[in-house]
Amino acid sequence: MFTTRPELVGTFGMVASTHWLASQSGMAVLEAGGNAFDAAVAAGLVLQVVEPHLNGPGGEVPIIAWEDRTSRPFVVCGQGVAPAAATINCFDAMDLDIVPGTGLLPAVVPGAFGAWMLLLREHGTMRLRDVLKYAIGYAEGGFVLLPTIAKAISGVSGLFTEHWLSSAKVWLAAGTDPAPGTLFKNSDLAATYSRIVEDAESASSDREEQIEAARRSFYEGFVAEAVAEFYAGELMDVTGVPHAGLLRYEDLAGWRPAVEEPLTMDYRGLTVLKAGPWTQGPAFLQQLALLEGYDVGGLAPSSPELIHLVVECSKLAFADREAYYGDPRFADVPLAELLSPCYNDARRRLVTDSAVVDGLNPGSVAGRIPRLPTIPDVDTDEKVASLGEPTVRRDGRVQGDTCHLDVADRFGNVVTATPSGGWFQSSPVVPGLGFSITTRGQMFWLERGLPNSLEPGKRPRTTLTPSMTLRGGAPYLAFGTPGGDMQDQWTLLFFLRHVDHGMNLQEAIDAPTWHTTHFPSSFYPRRAEPGHLLVEDRVGDETVQELRDRGHRVTVEGPWTLGRTSAVSRDKHGVLRAAANPRGMQGYAVGR
Repeated sequence: MFTTRPELVGTFGMVASTHWLASQSGMAVLEAGGNAFDAAVAAGLVLQVVEPHLNGPGGEVPIIAWEDRTSRPFVVCGQGVAPAAATINCFDAMDLDIVPGTGLLPAVVPGAFGAWMLLLREHGTMRLRDVLKYAIGYAEGGFVLLPTIAKAISGVSGLFTEHWLSSAKVWLAAGTDPAPGTLFKNSDLAATYSRIVEDAESASSDREEQIEAARRSFYEGFVAEAVAEFYAGELMDVTGVPHAGLLRYEDLAGWRPAVEEPLTMDYRGLTVLKAGPWTQGPAFLQQLALLEGYDVGGLAPSSPELIHLVVECSKLAFADREAYYGDPRFADVPLAELLSPCYNDARRRLVTDSAVVDGLNPGSVAGRIPRLPTIPDVDTDEKVASLGEPTVRRDGRVQGDTCHLDVADRFGNVVTATPSGGWFQSSPVVPGLGFSITTRGQMFWLERGLPNSLEPGKRPRTTLTPSMTLRGGAPYLAFGTPGGDMQDQWTLLFFLRHVDHGMNLQEAIDAPTWHTTHFPSSFYPRRAEPGHLLVEDRVGDETVQELRDRGHRVTVEGPWTLGRTSAVSRDKHGVLRAAANPRGMQGYAVGR
């Protein structure tokens, strides 16, 4: 089978990500003697610089990792929580029934930096300076702007010059929209990173104490102070009315990243690992639980029969996501029942030869009557992007998204992470810091009594969802993708093609992709498109017609438009493999 690039094979180390500079930076760390945790942190910090429209230091990240020394997997939760002042009553008083997608109001505590520091301190081997130097170098010396970044800046330059002047100072520093291919420098961000390193090294000569001092600089020091001062003021957002932020110094100072046990499910001899229901990750497992009852491998990989089957199972799993998922510290999420064979045997009977086009159908779990959120009637003219994580403004369409990275080293360690948030399109740059703060709070509902209803100190149910699998109790495969609500659909296709159809990593990534937008978007303005199915045109005209005959409302997209998956793997002999996505012309895998 032809692939756009080879599946990489080696024994020393592999790094795959959504940007070649991040992949190569991670590989440089491995070459310098670092382990997978060191490399992942270096790559993750570089992504914050070179993909600022997709993530940033003020964003969030869930991480799934395997440490060979302890022979155990773990999840690092880099998803921050809602501020103490963020209550439904507060939004009621502002006459808002939906959390805005832009501005200061949707901010939660930015969790990415704390999560990366925890991973480096507890599991890495290198000093802070040695992993941060790559990000500092690109911020200070410059990186070449991708066309997508230049387009994103152009799309919001009017907003910057009229309302978000701190953003204009960074992104329109030359007084005009930067052109694609421009060497772009973010001197404020370089200074922020450099000051964090200086603070850390002034505090101690000990590696671990330096990393902890870096965390304090961000959450209790000059970064937190700058964020708190800025968020006390008012700025324009998507509502058309200026609002002050709710994020305070105490919110940042009181937050810590958490380490959790992953959820697990067995499928075709593999154990699949996902983060908890504060992500949409369990929906991946629910889809597998439904599909396990079918001969997936007996259906052609892009046949109308398989597409229909996968999409209809996805509709059932994501209906349960809407009804039951939320931060388990606040909500009673019945995961054992949702993932049980008995429950999914019953749900599977709902799949017929015809597409469901009339809304969501969550199941009744443990005698509960499922309750879905009421979609607010948002008075807006924006067109919500069909790809990625939309962040929108009043006068046009602005698209945000996410990053991903995977690392495997020669020691047996594996890391997979999906950084996101802090997009410059959706929130203003904090003056002097060179980066924006996450707007992930837009994923909360302002309707009371739902698992994902807004509460102070609660994590929004994020779409970010890296994946790992074990074979025989050892790490085998790590993978993920950007893509908002589509992440656990696109990666599902990759996984099925690799496991059920026997494709190698690159073949599984390159194969035609599809997804449904049947359920409500997790992002402002929370629209749903019942029965809607998007497919790459490489599936063929006959397949598209049969899907339409089954009732699907099909939109045919370009041949290489859907999906951003990357992956690494390790077999029992220590042979490493990696592959990256050709779509968008920036994903890259390196290794030897």
